[in-house]
Amino acid sequence: MVTCAAILVKTNEFQDFREAKKFACTSGLAPFEHTSGKSVRGKTRVSHRAHKDLKTLLHMCALGAISRKGELQDFYQRKVGQGKNKMSVINAVRNKLIHRVFAVVRDGVMYQKNYQYNLVMS
Repeated sequence: MVTCAAILVKTNEFQDFREAKKFACTSGLAPFEHTSGKSVRGKTRVSHRAHKDLKTLLHMCALGAISRKGELQDFYQRKVGQGKNKMSVINAVRNKLIHRVFAVVRDGVMYQKNYQYNLVMS
């Protein structure tokens, strides 16, 4: 409930942010390359100019999601098993949560775990 309220406040009830990618960037979840001119210097990093309180809440949600059985826990275990850094995978889970929230708001429907796309053939 706290995270939900924080997202509603930070997005001004989804009036200020229409895209999940922009909100993820503001929340400090989107990784950027560390570049200077043509050279790439170092690994990708997240911005330090983020809403740290919101990032903390999303982090706690991600930890809760990977501690319970489900597709996000499976995703986490698969990526860690592939040798990915645990914090990078948790950041990806946070990003997935934001994208799901924005998809639910955009479509105006409740979240459905086994959603079926209805393709119309003409």
